[in-house]
Amino acid sequence: MAKARSRPTPADFPDPTTADHVTYNPSLADLREFSAHLETTTEYGSASYVSDSRSRSADRTKNAVDAEFDGADDAVVERGVEWASDPTNDVLCVDRVVGRHPETSFVCRLFLPREYGRIALAWATLLEPAEGEEPDFVTAQLPDATDEPCIRVLPDEGVTTVLGTDYTGEAKKSFLRLFMHRVKQLGGLGLHAGSKRVTLDDEDGEREVGQVFLGLSGTGKSTLTSHGLWLDDPEGAEMLQDDVCALLPSGTVAGSEGGGLYIKTIGLGPDEQPELHEAATDESAVLDNVAVDDDGTVHFDEPRYGRNARAVVRRDQLESSADDVDLDQVDQVFFITRNPLMPPVAKLTDEQAAVAFMLGESVETSAGDPSRAGESIRVVGTNPFIVGSEGEEGNRFRDLVADLDVDCFVINTGVVGTDDPVDVGVEETVAVLEAVARERVEWTHDGDLDLTVPAELPGFDVDRFVVPDHVEDFEGARAALRAERVEYLAQFEDLDDDIADATY
Repeated sequence: MAKARSRPTPADFPDPTTADHVTYNPSLADLREFSAHLETTTEYGSASYVSDSRSRSADRTKNAVDAEFDGADDAVVERGVEWASDPTNDVLCVDRVVGRHPETSFVCRLFLPREYGRIALAWATLLEPAEGEEPDFVTAQLPDATDEPCIRVLPDEGVTTVLGTDYTGEAKKSFLRLFMHRVKQLGGLGLHAGSKRVTLDDEDGEREVGQVFLGLSGTGKSTLTSHGLWLDDPEGAEMLQDDVCALLPSGTVAGSEGGGLYIKTIGLGPDEQPELHEAATDESAVLDNVAVDDDGTVHFDEPRYGRNARAVVRRDQLESSADDVDLDQVDQVFFITRNPLMPPVAKLTDEQAAVAFMLGESVETSAGDPSRAGESIRVVGTNPFIVGSEGEEGNRFRDLVADLDVDCFVINTGVVGTDDPVDVGVEETVAVLEAVARERVEWTHDGDLDLTVPAELPGFDVDRFVVPDHVEDFEGARAALRAERVEYLAQFEDLDDDIADATY
């Protein structure tokens, strides 16, 4: 019987400290120089690039936990090792650290052609330098290796090979995907979420409230995570993490990216998102597929290269950004939705929270599938990077929030209603978040929605957002939505019955 082939591990890649053909850990300035031939320098002095691939290739990504790899799949992974090891190639290697928490800090090593230094520049700006340790995760990204994207992942070994795409997000997510996988093996749960710490000083005394926001890219997660809630000193709100976190059994929410944020720029303006806009117009920003004229003039709102235009901005350019990235204790979790049949906010039971986690209801954005942008979609955990059983993730989420006594909510950042819909603006959402943090909401059960909703909420006109008032055939629409949800949840065989039975 033939011996099973061993799969590559990080140790199979060349040692960048001794390999003569590898440029190892150059400065950010050098990384920018390597891609000078691809750069348009903006009016702010920052670097701007246009890639051939402008979104993730989810349909061309396979991992060895959820799919059975054949020889062709293994060959893709091995190709990354062989390319990085070939002394005739001009190889660039950059090490960075994902996470700061002792339990969830991993050294990440990226190999790619030196001419694609722009990918390493953006990725390295998001993270913090490694301190000479051996890598836990390795990614080899070869944009010109194939005509069509092909991404293969060995989660347990910690190795990813990315072929045929020059999209920066593939490098970023290759490591965050493995970060979340390892967190789950430690008994926690990786979340595609932002985290913030709210400091209050009211009649209840001085206290801190830890908030976490789950949402797909482009649904307002960055906006809500970085929003200061218009609080005045000594009160305030600090953004800890913007994209991926780790909910640990202790209640700590460990961050992943300590250097910067990867923000969407369509709709980014000085009035709507002043702090993010200011950071994106600093010379330290790295722009990705943003409309920039030959003279450097930047047009954030113009989808010249599609609607998934991005900017990597540094944390130290954001006043709302905390020095730390870990939330000591989570108190409140918010699921961001754009479902028009949902109220501006509803409070969930533990089982309903797990339902919300499994449903992951939102709208497709240009970061996922540009051809479906605007369509209603469901993504478990609003996290398209789950490795392993999705039903088991729902069970674990329920168990964690129950054990930690976390309050969970769903918030609608879109419109309420399908007929004469009402916009839920930033002012309304901020009023909700502040009132929930202060525990000043009077809750009541809504029989029509089968949800707990506000009867009174300071600074918020509750009566204006009654869902049945803005849906012509509410009973029919509601019944159809619930039937869709029940059918959707039925596909997850590992999901506990008490969660499926809590469908609202």
